[in-house]
This record gives sequence, C-alpha cells and structure tokens, in this order.
Amino acid sequence: MSLWGGRFSEPSAAEFKQFNDSLRFDYRLAPYDLQASQAWAQALQQAQLLTADEHQQLQQALQELQVAVEQDPQLPLQTDAEDIHSWVEAQLIEKIGATAKKLHTGRSRNDLVATDLRLFCKAVGAELVSANLAAIQALLVFAERYQAAPLPGYTHLQRAQPIMAGHWALAYVQMLQRDVSRLKETMKRIDVCPLGSGALAGTTANIDREALAHSLGFRYASENSLDGVSDRDFALDLLHSASTGMVHLSRIAEDVIFYCSGESGCFAMSDRISSGSSLMPQKKNPDLFELLRGKTGRVFGHQHALQTTLKGLPLAYNKDMQEDKEGLFDALHTYLQCLQMLTFAVPELSVNEAHAKQQAAMGYSNATELADYLVSKGIPFRDAHHITGAAVLYAQQQSKPLEALTLAEFGEFSPEIGDDVYPVLELDYGVSQRNALGGTAPAAVRTAIKHANDWLHAAEAASKHVRQARLSDADKICELIAYWAEQGENLPRDKADILQAIQSFAVAEINDEVVGCAALYVYSTGLAEIRSLGLFPQAQGKGLGAELVAFLLWRARELGISRTIVLTRVPEFFGRLNFRLTVKDKLPEKVMKDCELCPRKDNCDETALEYLL
Repeated sequence: MSLWGGRFSEPSAAEFKQFNDSLRFDYRLAPYDLQASQAWAQALQQAQLLTADEHQQLQQALQELQVAVEQDPQLPLQTDAEDIHSWVEAQLIEKIGATAKKLHTGRSRNDLVATDLRLFCKAVGAELVSANLAAIQALLVFAERYQAAPLPGYTHLQRAQPIMAGHWALAYVQMLQRDVSRLKETMKRIDVCPLGSGALAGTTANIDREALAHSLGFRYASENSLDGVSDRDFALDLLHSASTGMVHLSRIAEDVIFYCSGESGCFAMSDRISSGSSLMPQKKNPDLFELLRGKTGRVFGHQHALQTTLKGLPLAYNKDMQEDKEGLFDALHTYLQCLQMLTFAVPELSVNEAHAKQQAAMGYSNATELADYLVSKGIPFRDAHHITGAAVLYAQQQSKPLEALTLAEFGEFSPEIGDDVYPVLELDYGVSQRNALGGTAPAAVRTAIKHANDWLHAAEAASKHVRQARLSDADKICELIAYWAEQGENLPRDKADILQAIQSFAVAEINDEVVGCAALYVYSTGLAEIRSLGLFPQAQGKGLGAELVAFLLWRARELGISRTIVLTRVPEFFGRLNFRLTVKDKLPEKVMKDCELCPRKDNCDETALEYLL
C-alpha cells in the first residue's frame, strides 16, 4: 500500500518503483522507526488524538513488530513496501486495522526519517566510542609490555632517533583519544529530535515536543521545522569523525606493515593475522593491516558523496536526501569493523626486541647525543650541530658507527671531546635522557601509560553509566546525600546548596535512573576534593563508585588540578583506585572548610588519601 496514492490515478511504473524505493537499505532503520512510532503514539494520546484503547492497540502491535524485527532484522525485505515507514504502517494495518491509520496523524515521513536516522546515529556513535576504547586498551597493553623495548624512530622514513616501542603505541593512543573526543562532540549535536516538525512547517497536533524528545532519549527538540527535516549535518559530522578515525587506523597500519617488513623486521605478526602467497611459499603477508589502510578511501568517498549531495539543496526535504543512508551505513560499518579488527590484531603483534634494539642503534641515531654532549661543553648548538655532522660524514666514510671512533679521531673535530663521550653515545643513555613530559624515556613512558589508563577508566565510565549532573538531578542528589548523612557518612546539604554546586557533581545511572553521585570540590589553592560520594544500596557492588571517582579524576585533570584528596572511612576502596595515604596536617584547606563544622572533629575516624594527577 502506498502512503501517497490518493492524488494519483495510475500506479507507479515498475521501473520507477525500483529506482525510487528505499526499503532495500533503509530496512535497517526498522527498530528506530518503531521506537519513534511508540513515542509518537504516546504523544498523540496525551494530545487526546488517540483514545486509551487505540493507544494500547498501537503500542501492543508496535511492540510485537519490535520483537519480530529483533528476531529477524531482514523481515521487512520479504515485502515490496516502498520504504521502512510504509512497511511499518502496512504491518500495523494488518494487525489492528483502521486504528493503525491514525498513527500518522500530525507527522510526515520527512520528520520521521530524520528522527530514525538520528536515533540510528546515536546508537552507532555509542558503539564507535566503545570500539575506540577497546582499541585503546589493546594499544595500552602493548605499550605496557614493550615500554622499555628500543625501536628505531624515523622522520622522512630515515632513521632519526631511538624510541621505545611503548612510546610508539602511545602515539596512537593519543590519536584514538582524540577520536573518542570528536565522536562525543558529534553525539552532542546529534542529540536533537526533529519529530513533530511535520513535512516542513510543523505539526497541527497539540504535541509537547520537548517531552516527546525526552521520551526518545534526546536532550532537545529541534527549534525550526524547516531545519528539523532537512538537516543532515549530524550525518556529515559522524562521517567526518569516521574519516579522521580511519586516517589514524591507516597510519598505524602503515607503520605495522613497515616494521613487519623484511627491510625492518622489528615487529612480527602471529600466523593468526597473516596470510601467504599462492606462488611464493616464503611469504607472510600483512593483509589485515593492508585492508585497514585500503578501506580508508571507501570511508572518505562516502563523506565526500554526502557533502556533494547536500551542496545547494533548497529547503526543505528533497528526494536527493534519500542518498544520505547507503553511504552512511557502509562508512560507519566499515569504521566499526576496522576498529574491531585493530583490537583483535594488536595482541597478535610482537616486538623482535634484540633485533629492534640493534636497528635502533644503527643509522647514526646517536648523533644528536653527540651534539648535546658538545653543548654541555659550552659549544653553541649550531656549532655543535656542524661538528657532529662532520664527524658523522667521516664515520660513514670509514664504515664505522660514531661510538667506534677513537678519541684521536674525535679530536680532529673538536678538542672538547673526551673519554666521557662514549657513555653518552650508548643507546640506553640517549633514550633515558628524554625524560621530560611526552618524552620516550622509559620513566616518561611509564607516566604516560598511567595517565592514559586513568583517561581510559574515566572514558569508560562516562560511556557507560556516569555523566555530568544536570539541574533535573538535584532532587535525587539530595535524596542520596540525605540517606548517607543519616548513616553518618556524609555531612547534610540542602537543595539550594546542591543547585548552586550542580556543576561540581557527577551522577551514576542504571536504566536512566540516578543511583549514585559524587562531587569534585575545588579549593582556592587549587587543591580538589572528591566528596559526597554515595550510591543507593541496590546499586552497590556494580563498580559504579569506581566509575564516579574515575570520571571526577578525569575532570580534575581537565581543569589542570594536580592533586586530589579524599577523607574516607573506607580507605581500602580508594587504595584500589591508586590513591595513597597522606596526613591531614597537609590539608589545611579541608580542615578550615569542613572539619570545624563536623560533629566528629575531635574524634575523627576518617583516613586522608591523595591522588597525584
């Protein structure tokens, strides 16, 4: 059945129908179309455009369809419906008859498909964040394993300076962290509900669109009906995030391919992620990483295609916009699959440590150490650079490494070079000196791994159950604090105080219900305290407390805070989270702020711990 046949006296030509229909790809939106329809039916009942009985019939039929689609996602393809919206309506009419025809009251396929696509993007965006976090975890395990394994570093594909293999992996951790941040920013812009915008001019139904948006899990309702039905910026944003993410996957793939090559030999792949040649029996090919690199162009192409489709489109909806889906679906699936394959492949990589160390020492990679040595003798760096270059040229002509030159030979270039130059030219010395923040020294790598793990734990918490508190959470936060104040664990706080400090709170949720909270209080000296941490009893034992702490430590780092404290009667809990014992005498801000008000100040049984960021 067509949704628009009344105006027409003849059926569509088969050729046009095949060209026009979109069910063959938009069937993937079935779960979201049904979700949007359930919310719309509820809104129609609240607007008194459906009776309670009609609403119940629709909800039951929609729920049955939801279950059927979950069991067989390709179920809609068994019909010749024009699109997913036509399929849903036809199925409803078959189930409950004329009542189903009332569901479309006040809405259009234009606002419905825009809503479906946003719901889809929200779901896939969350999957992409999780997949990035899993890939980061795999890279961190690699970095920890090889944090002190030397590797040749390159610029212009020429040996430059030695680096630690862990430092190499952490570079990609940084890239994927930015990808997570980019996806989360994109998710904020997706979180707008266009349902109720009608075809282009809004709906005549008396719908509370803000309540409708919230019922579908959106933060906001769109504020302009024209833009609501025609906006696809969110899809472009997601494609841009996918494209940038694929750039990073392609770069790591290229590095692995090179390090696994016979010319380098610093990395080895397990047989589980390698393939062979049908002709050359000695070959072990990095096909998995070549595919990661190759699929990048595919995602790029889909981004450019949608940009081209949208360029110059007049308001509001145009059929051109049907072209937004196939490329988007394929690009996001490709990106997700590539992230999953990277996560699978990284544990199958190993560093040939002895060989890599030998390679790292070659190519005069200690030349910079010689220049720095000369600087330490009072020679200006530009002169030291020139002297070192001349020494390297001489060593190359003699087919010797720098460290094999005699003291007499070094003396030809500078009388300042003494016996103490030889320890400086050792590989381990040069690497260990690069200990500043962001450097490749093993100690700096250890610190970077700790920071990255802290970031990962916070990001995992934020992507699962923990978020920044909102004003609407104030009542639940008050309830939580009052509960624990009665147990003697917290100081009581009134609602006005909570509202004033709402930006300092984070909340934990289970099934969209707030079950825990904690706050990050910042003192005037820059010291921060985690306080008001509490969970309802039914939410305990699920790791939510640790997630709240991780989230607040991440916020503290974002604020530039270097030291975070806690006073607690459960020090073992915070000890597991890498807090360490401190003494209260070091916390004058805390003593002055709250301890003087505490009824237990003369008999305090709390332990002070700190976390250095």
